Amino acid sequence: MDRRIEWWAPVMGQREKQLIGEVIDSNFPNDGKYTADFERRIAEVCGVPYAVVVTSGTVALFLGLVACGVGPGDEVIVPDITFIASANAVKLAGASPVLVDVEPDSFCIDPSKIEPAITPRTKAIMPVHVSGRAAAISTILEIARKHGLRVVEDAAEALGSRTADGQLGSFGDVGCFSFTANKTITTGQGGVAITRDAAIYQRLRELKDQGRPVRGTGGADLHVSVGYNFKFTDLQAAMGLAQLETLSTRRDHLRHVFCLYRELLDGNRRIRFPGFDIDAGACPQWVDVAVEGCDELHDHLLERGIPTRKFWHPLHTQAPYLASDEGFPVSMKVSYSSLWLPTAFTLSDDDVRFVCGHINDWARTTL
Repeated sequence: MDRRIEWWAPVMGQREKQLIGEVIDSNFPNDGKYTADFERRIAEVCGVPYAVVVTSGTVALFLGLVACGVGPGDEVIVPDITFIASANAVKLAGASPVLVDVEPDSFCIDPSKIEPAITPRTKAIMPVHVSGRAAAISTILEIARKHGLRVVEDAAEALGSRTADGQLGSFGDVGCFSFTANKTITTGQGGVAITRDAAIYQRLRELKDQGRPVRGTGGADLHVSVGYNFKFTDLQAAMGLAQLETLSTRRDHLRHVFCLYRELLDGNRRIRFPGFDIDAGACPQWVDVAVEGCDELHDHLLERGIPTRKFWHPLHTQAPYLASDEGFPVSMKVSYSSLWLPTAFTLSDDDVRFVCGHINDWARTTL
């Protein structure tokens, strides 16, 4: 077909090339001043004092858990609907993910399922802000305080998405974001852990850099604890700094696209939006919908050159975390009846109208 609809595509340009060129000219592509500046800017965006950038969002979650004292023998409560990296980060820390069901309206962790899942081994709760939509963070924090648990927010899809009280990811002990190619800003790969706690921040720095409390020389350095090599690079940071310069424009686009989809699909009885509180500052990472006849709509749109993305399989159905379907009725329904619609920065209003026209045509002809 002549018309090309992108589900998602990273947007990069001359500013990224300029800053990356500066790093190349500096002859220091490792973790240096551009990385430190990127951390400072991310902390400012999130309204927190500390940010530590690392090699991926998964690593950010792993380090956040370890910095909060999670380790072998512990349990972490994780929603059943999330990208598998959430649970894998728990396993990487040596702990066990305990899966619980999600809410039908938000697709995020159901707080009413958390307390029944708490055991003497529970150390932390990991809420996931699906598609940039806020989990019930106030309730989760109350449960955590009551039981003496840590909260590590998986905000991989939520950079720039807020509630009335602040940036998602800034409420728990640690919040973690991803900078992969399908995120609001990208550095190719990469992630960041943010925190308000100075001790956690110091531990994160040690963990990401071979146990060194400050950036070392590679020679006569002090290593105060066991750490690893999860350092970010100035090449990545240069790209991230350029992307941050357009963050507000990117957020405006994503909010606009969501609102236009909602308007044009209003009245379509086969489509349900889990919804974002745009007025309070929420920012969709992607536009997700629950669909009566999800697989049929996916195929219908794909045949017309409109790619969508099906939702994750529930974690309890994946080989490493197999469990009975019995405890996850909402997850099973959400997973197999939901799609992410095209949400690319390149989408025009006419593109969204084109997509919605085909969705509405499909709904009318298949009732």
